[in-house]
Amino acid sequence: MHTQTEKFRTYLISEEKTPATVEKYLRDVRAFLAWLGSRDIEKDVVLEYKSRLCARYAPASVNAAISSLNSFFSFIDRHECRVKAVKIQRQIFSSSDRELIKTEYERLLSAAKKKRRLYLLMQTICSSGIRVSEVRHITAEAVKNGYAVIEGKRKLRKIFLPKALCKMLKIYINQQRINSGPIFITKSGRPLDRSNIWAEMKKLCKTAGVARQKVFPHNLRHLFARTYYTIQKDIVRLADILGHSSINTTRIYTIENGEIHQKQLERLGLLKC
Repeated sequence: MHTQTEKFRTYLISEEKTPATVEKYLRDVRAFLAWLGSRDIEKDVVLEYKSRLCARYAPASVNAAISSLNSFFSFIDRHECRVKAVKIQRQIFSSSDRELIKTEYERLLSAAKKKRRLYLLMQTICSSGIRVSEVRHITAEAVKNGYAVIEGKRKLRKIFLPKALCKMLKIYINQQRINSGPIFITKSGRPLDRSNIWAEMKKLCKTAGVARQKVFPHNLRHLFARTYYTIQKDIVRLADILGHSSINTTRIYTIENGEIHQKQLERLGLLKC
């Protein structure tokens, strides 16, 4: 199957999938093939794997894996092995157990202050709303211009960087003697990837007093989205900033938790005791 997965990679690239999407699809396919072992790919076996995923992961994660597998099955001309996504009831409220709030974000920043690269990286993601896979587009040139041009999912979008952020990043660039290209890089000069950033952020949890399940790069993007929407109330503009092709996706980012809704009800003043 190794040859097929490499051909699948080539196919995904030809379909202009983003590098992050290509790696995600391949990761899901490899996990399935490792579980499959020497067995043949058959519909009943795929359904068994789907049940296994459902027992271990949230519906959204299961559906993401199913999407990857269905694409692979179509590629190898095994359309009959495709399976349906798990039906998900629309969320009305987000889970406060996983939602990172602004005060917790500030505690994480305080914990990261001596780790200058991480300190600036977290603020870059949270103040611009970029995906962790798009951090490589934050270059010395982008900081100089005040914006980054991000290419992905067959479209370009311009992400403006706050002036205060650019001022901090310029100082960092000079200190690190970075003349051009990505500024958030490893010692070997390679752009930081999702796993690097995830691991560094997790190390802050104990010092910051923030639950581990709340601390991951994508939650910074969610915090940006909720904060922007709370102030601007413009979901169409927010969708453009985040690079979403569907406003329904953006709505997931702006869902409030039940505690906030409860407080809003209390402020309505519609009860007389």
